[in-house]
Amino acid sequence: MEYTERYLAIVLLDLIGSTAFIQSMGAMRGARWLQYHDKLARSLVYRFEGREIDRSDGFLLSFERPIDAVNFALHYQQSIPDKTKLGARIGVHWGKVVEVKQDELHTMIGAKSVELEGISKNIAARTMSLCQAGQVLLTAEAMQAVKRRTNTFTPRGTRYALAGEYKFKGVRKPQLIYTVGATIESLQPPPSSDKAKKIAGPSKIKSKARDRKLIEWLFWALYRFAFAMLLWFCFVAMPILSKKQYRLINELDDYFYWIDYIMLFITRLREVLSV
Repeated sequence: MEYTERYLAIVLLDLIGSTAFIQSMGAMRGARWLQYHDKLARSLVYRFEGREIDRSDGFLLSFERPIDAVNFALHYQQSIPDKTKLGARIGVHWGKVVEVKQDELHTMIGAKSVELEGISKNIAARTMSLCQAGQVLLTAEAMQAVKRRTNTFTPRGTRYALAGEYKFKGVRKPQLIYTVGATIESLQPPPSSDKAKKIAGPSKIKSKARDRKLIEWLFWALYRFAFAMLLWFCFVAMPILSKKQYRLINELDDYFYWIDYIMLFITRLREVLSV
């Protein structure tokens, strides 16, 4: 065996109601439907350069970059549940783990080639246990590693919000948990669970996401207003203000004398280009 300590983004994905789903579908049909789900999920793992560590009622995955883990989780929740009719909850943690590479003899009898050990895996599992259906939760470490960043693969409209501080069963230090998503529903703080108790934080997220949308809209409007004003000044105001007699009559020459220099520059530039 080989033991290696390293930092990884750990993703725990749990399928909600998979047992009831198999019972309702039947063994053969349920197996085929779950394999269809796994095929879709693995295509996203490959797309975001992740690695499958284990699979049971979901997946244990690892990613080299935290933003890839977050993008995987967001794309999964946006597309796969609608295609498979299977809800899921996803927890993401960034931390140090012990990577264990099994001996070939053990893998020959069914052991996984790589396993992850350490408290980071437990924290990711506790984080996932808090999730509501369709939700993605991040620990403070994952949030710090991502630093609210996005890239070209991040779904449009993605936002982060502080869900609160939780005490995890078996973990000494309370954990700050963040929500990430594109809808106000996905940003709601989860309630306490059997393995995690909420000790502080907001009961509901409403104004933060809406305020951010408002700010984005204001910047959008301000940018276009400024561009429109620039066009108006260049094609309407400047031809009028370039007339010195008009400026003198209206006592504007002290404020707009510099337009003469601009017009002189434009005139000389035209002469050069016309040669």
